[in-house]
Amino acid sequence: MTLIERLSLYEKLMRLDKPIGILLLMWPTLWAQWLAANGSPNWLILWIFVIGVVLMRSAGCVINDYADRDFDPHVARTRERPLASGKVSPKEALLLAAGLSLLAFLLILPLNTLVLKLSVVALFLAASYPFTKRFFAIPQAYLGIAFGFGIPMSYAALRGDVPFEGWMLLAANVFWAIAYDTEYALVDRADDLKIGIKTSAITFGRYDLVAIALCYVATLGLLAWVGWLRGMGAAYYGGLAAAAAVALYHMYLIRGRDPRQCFRAFLHNTWFGAAVFGGIASDFALRNL
Repeated sequence: MTLIERLSLYEKLMRLDKPIGILLLMWPTLWAQWLAANGSPNWLILWIFVIGVVLMRSAGCVINDYADRDFDPHVARTRERPLASGKVSPKEALLLAAGLSLLAFLLILPLNTLVLKLSVVALFLAASYPFTKRFFAIPQAYLGIAFGFGIPMSYAALRGDVPFEGWMLLAANVFWAIAYDTEYALVDRADDLKIGIKTSAITFGRYDLVAIALCYVATLGLLAWVGWLRGMGAAYYGGLAAAAAVALYHMYLIRGRDPRQCFRAFLHNTWFGAAVFGGIASDFALRNL
């Protein structure tokens, strides 16, 4: 195998060819960067976090495939992944994940001690999430914490502490992750039932669509609460209204539980995160006119 072919396999293992995961981590991090900095982010810190999101999402994907290497060959959507198909060895995957994690850690060394401490928690969450599918009825909630940990880290980097607002944003992200990753899990529900993996799509059963809708409502409710506490203006709530419209569109897409439409709704969640961020950024921009 040539070097180019090997690098292509690593790219697929890190899911760099599928940027939706990066975006779903990036949006909540950007929410926090703008709110913690009152609309005037520190550009050096922002870029550290942007690069860190890419590195840690990539490492998380590698760890996920390592953990699922015995399950993925039995799932139609995942059986051709590099580890599942045997094109990349488990040892290679572990070395790649370790290298990516080390790069992410080196990136935040210039930041304060609290950020460094929180990064240890973030690494533990990323490394342990794939294994929660063995025993946790709603592993998507754990994913929401892992995917949203850039929120408390952003507050720590910019303010030196993590206020109540930061934890509310993290809670909002947990509910959002349950919503979008349940849509994703609906795609594989039949295969997951056969192999014994636990997902929210299985746990919610026939109430799956209701649960997704309630999670979107909880996400928007918590974000509205953050806006109320911060005294945000009409632009912020306009962003939340746009996000609500996106959520309603997702509910329309998944109404028949068709796997292709459920996957389409999952991918479309980047626009939910973008709408929220647009509201935050626009509100602060209007204040500074």
